[in-house]
Amino acid sequence: MKGKLLFAAMLAASFSANAGEHAHWGYEGQEDPAHWGKLSPDFSLCETGKNQSPVNIQGAMKTHHGQLELHFQQGKQQIVNNGHTIQINTSAGNTLKLDGDTFTLQQFHFHAPSENEIDGKQFPLEAHFVYKDNKGGLVVLALLFQQGSANKQLALAWQQMPAAIDQMAILNRPVDINALLPKQFNFYRFSGSLTTPPCSEGVIWLVLEQPVNVSAEQINQFHSVVHHNNNRPIQPLNGRVIVD
Repeated sequence: MKGKLLFAAMLAASFSANAGEHAHWGYEGQEDPAHWGKLSPDFSLCETGKNQSPVNIQGAMKTHHGQLELHFQQGKQQIVNNGHTIQINTSAGNTLKLDGDTFTLQQFHFHAPSENEIDGKQFPLEAHFVYKDNKGGLVVLALLFQQGSANKQLALAWQQMPAAIDQMAILNRPVDINALLPKQFNFYRFSGSLTTPPCSEGVIWLVLEQPVNVSAEQINQFHSVVHHNNNRPIQPLNGRVIVD
């Protein structure tokens, strides 16, 4: 029990992509995405930034960018309802190598419907895997879900999904991230931002081209806990190039 409490405290204090908790923000009413930039001076980039996420991916430039090097190590995972999303905090050992740099997975969380779109198509669910290097640089690996058969890996998390805000639990059976991701790691890449306040820019986005399945029941279960859509609207590219 002492070990579990220590692990929970460690993860609760760990990095979260949902930064900017000083001012209240949300997805409805006067705290919705259209107002984020005015809720706090810390959130000004949400309104003035020129490299904001999410985006509609279209007209991607074909390149020969390097392959993704992903390494996963099954460890303890903590599922949290933080009031904005359902987030799964991960223990050490999950890494992504990109441009000669190593990034470590901090957490992954979900948005319904999807935030990023491909050729104007929105998906019912999107997962964001947030990686950070030792200098604070961020990479977000985005996974899109299409409606179909039930997702066995999501089921492991969903059966312990906390219904109340600020509730958390250690997953009895951790999500096998490697099994959750598609077999092909083809991806779109662009420079963007966090999709939640403070909307910090300089984030490398990698959006996997191949979606995976999620059932209508699993989508509805997520909505029943979050209670509203939690996607930020599409942001202008402002001349940014998306590579494929």
